[in-house]
Amino acid sequence: MRRLTLAATMLAWGILLNACSTTPPAATTDVIAPNANLVAQGIPPIPASIAADVAKYTDFRGHSFVDWHPLKREMLVSHRQAGASTTQLFRVSAPMAEPEQLTDTADPVRVASYEPRQGNFLVFERSSGGDEAARLYRLDLPSKQITLLTDANERHSLETWTHARGQLVSMALPLDRTAEGGSRARITQTLTMFDPLQPQNKRKLAELPGGGWGDGAVSADDKLLALSNYKSANESQVWLIDLASGQRRQVLPVPGETLKAAHFVVGFKADGSGLFFVSNRAGEFMELMSLDFQSGRIQRLSSHIPWDMSGASLSDDGRHIVAQANVDGRDELRLFDALTGQELPLAGLPPGSVGTSNFHHRLDEVAFTVNSAQSPVQVFTLNVNSGQVQPWTRAYAPPGIDMTRFGGQEIVRWKSFDGLAISGLLSRPPARFGGRRPVVIDIHGGPEGQAQLRFMGRDNYLINELGLVVIRPNVRGSSGFGKSFLTLDDGVKREDPVADIGALLDWIASQPELDATRVLVMGGSYGGYMSLAVSTHFADRIAGSVDEVGISNFVSFLQNTESYRRDLRRVEYGDEREPAMREFLERISPLNNAKKITKPLFVIQGRNDPRVPYTEAEQIVAQARANGTPVWYLRAENEGHGFARKENADFRFYAVVRFIETVLLKP
Repeated sequence: MRRLTLAATMLAWGILLNACSTTPPAATTDVIAPNANLVAQGIPPIPASIAADVAKYTDFRGHSFVDWHPLKREMLVSHRQAGASTTQLFRVSAPMAEPEQLTDTADPVRVASYEPRQGNFLVFERSSGGDEAARLYRLDLPSKQITLLTDANERHSLETWTHARGQLVSMALPLDRTAEGGSRARITQTLTMFDPLQPQNKRKLAELPGGGWGDGAVSADDKLLALSNYKSANESQVWLIDLASGQRRQVLPVPGETLKAAHFVVGFKADGSGLFFVSNRAGEFMELMSLDFQSGRIQRLSSHIPWDMSGASLSDDGRHIVAQANVDGRDELRLFDALTGQELPLAGLPPGSVGTSNFHHRLDEVAFTVNSAQSPVQVFTLNVNSGQVQPWTRAYAPPGIDMTRFGGQEIVRWKSFDGLAISGLLSRPPARFGGRRPVVIDIHGGPEGQAQLRFMGRDNYLINELGLVVIRPNVRGSSGFGKSFLTLDDGVKREDPVADIGALLDWIASQPELDATRVLVMGGSYGGYMSLAVSTHFADRIAGSVDEVGISNFVSFLQNTESYRRDLRRVEYGDEREPAMREFLERISPLNNAKKITKPLFVIQGRNDPRVPYTEAEQIVAQARANGTPVWYLRAENEGHGFARKENADFRFYAVVRFIETVLLKP
């Protein structure tokens, strides 16, 4: 069953020494030769010494929780084993037991669920080459035979299961590649229920308008399905669907209400009289709440916590709820009595930020993940009766790396152009690095994302070996700081967060330990747009920029992104079909201001990206080069919105290090 969620890096390639050639150079002992799935332009040869220097920082490996076995005290995790390219599914039969690999495919597998009655098989999602067109597969245990359950012309998601008969509830979205003209004016999602052992007998439950339906939960009597319908970051609804007739009715906002607020399903009450959900309907932050169907009464369970509840899970017996409270960028585990609504005390939890949590179907035990500055993701369990916390996996660090020596992340704050307080997370290098330190500003995507306290992965090399300061800002529009803050970048306010970075550059200049003359800005997805926008507004104040899968022109982006995302993105960025908004979006787009990009630019892109099409990268590369700007370009032919294969992520990092050395650290 899917965990409630509110609210990348590469592969093998060939290099171009100029903008026209596609022939990779011959491998030599002193140069790293990329593989044939990458296309590179303008990137100088990568010395083998860089790969040798960063080798210890490219193989951190954690474990993410996927699902509990329905009967046994064992679980599924996702993990990349030694020497492998991608993340796969593993079974962990007991705390700290050696994980047993269940899938071994060329593409990552991260989402799966056991059949809920006996656990004799599981169903997992897998897409191809980063295209996010997930298909569903059945994996039979213990034979490990895989059976395809869905076709390739739709994007499928595993929603939930019925209880008594073990029927799978799934959702399908049509893709643009099957549309006449390559785009769809009308988007619908098809809700289906079927037995994965007899996939030919699918039953269509409903045709749902729009592309934002998901996060389903089935009532204990298998009569009702609750679904969230996402409209925007600050507006979503909850609907009930009759599993016999397919009829649906909206229950949140309750009938007669006109408010726009976010509502996300957690699960049904055990007796079916209502459901639990999270919402910001009562104030600035997402709260854990319950709804009584008969009276329409809504009870606030977490109103005493002045932070977003970023995720939640309900026990099968309906007695307990675990949730994550997003406290200034660090997710904390919270436990509630679902019958009384009271928060229960927790003690002895491991330090770090909680990533996900999920109850066992039969045991009073919660699996949850934690990562910190000193460790990648690890899985723990909590017995809600005894309070005992037990580790289930151990994160791996390459030989020669002591992760306990990695520094923490501190919260820094500065005032923006209008007096608004903006914050970010700052990572400092070891004390042996003296003098004013160069700075990397790393901007998150979303835009509704958030820079959180976490393990820094490969970036630990930048901090601990190159002596860089890394600042990850939460500009206006970021989640985690209230719904008003979340809307401060919408529509015609799009450039205000760019000004937040300008204020950060002012703050950097005021800090005696930071070197304001050596600042690099980088980011992925929306953070890629921000990196480009900063390059157009503050070229005289940065040394260079890195744009990864970023938007270069909002109009072409909205026209070419997958159709199921288009209306959802228009709410955030503006509707390009309206003449005034189109003029504004064209005016602020980095592509139309590329002449202002005068510092070196590195653009990174996946060829199969359905969110930000690769053409966004190609056009900014061409225009910046036409203006005489030095541009490095790296495109992975078998990746999408970020690089998922280790060999590509490694080479991407080698190239980023080379770029940093060239533009930030050269004498």
